Formats: sequence, structure tokens, C-alpha cells
Amino acid sequence: MEINPKKSHLPKKVNEKPAIMNIEEFRNFCLSKNGVTESFPFGEETLVFKVMGKVFALVGLDSHPASANLKCDPEKAIELREEYDGLIVPGYHMNKKHWNTVEIEGNLPHQLLIELIDHSYNLVVKGLTKKLKAELHNISA
Repeated sequence: MEINPKKSHLPKKVNEKPAIMNIEEFRNFCLSKNGVTESFPFGEETLVFKVMGKVFALVGLDSHPASANLKCDPEKAIELREEYDGLIVPGYHMNKKHWNTVEIEGNLPHQLLIELIDHSYNLVVKGLTKKLKAELHNISA
């Protein structure tokens, strides 16, 4: 799924609030994706989602508002940080070129978060070996 940072994902009307995603919806969406597992390899405050053993999302459970690190194409990462200043920032404790930290329970629209999760997942899947891609293809969603 292509992310278009020039296309506004913000509400059309001033008084209209974006549909906000909560941490449980974020978790459920990640787990609905093919080949995804969740674990706590860095302690009980950091929930990690992996596809075929490769990280595509990390959630800080002790941060308020809740936030997540998601992989992102470097050019898109910069554009998103500019458009959503303060809500999407360089990845906390990650390679800031390839990762963004996004507020989950902030003012980012639900659909944008879905697109960012999909983008992160797809980038990681794209980088899998042929063998892992074949195994992923054989897993029923």
C-alpha cells in the first residue's frame, strides 16, 4: 500500500475529530497479519511484533500517549515527520533513517496508522530471504 504524505489524512472539517486507534486495536491489527508473532524480548514495557522473526513494530507500553516504532522508507519518513510534526518523529532508540516513532493514541487518524503498519510490515517482508518468503506464503492467515 502506497503512503501519500501530500494527501492529507486529517479531518476535512475543523470540528471533526479523526478516528483514533487505541493500543488494543493496534495490537489486534498487527496480529491479524500473516506470519506475525508478538513477544517481550526487551522487557515487559516493550511489545515487539515480528514477521517471520524480523521486527516490524515495537510498542512502548509505558509511554503516554502510547507510541510505536514502525519501519519506513527513508524519503517517506522525512515527509511524514514534516507533515505530522510532533506526532511522527525519528525512531526512538532505532536507526532514525529507517524508523519512525508514531503516537498511537494521539491525533493521528486511524487509517493513517493502518497504512503505516502495512508499510512497515511490507518493507520487512520485502527484505526476507526467498526461503522465508516461501514459508510466509504457505502460512494460512
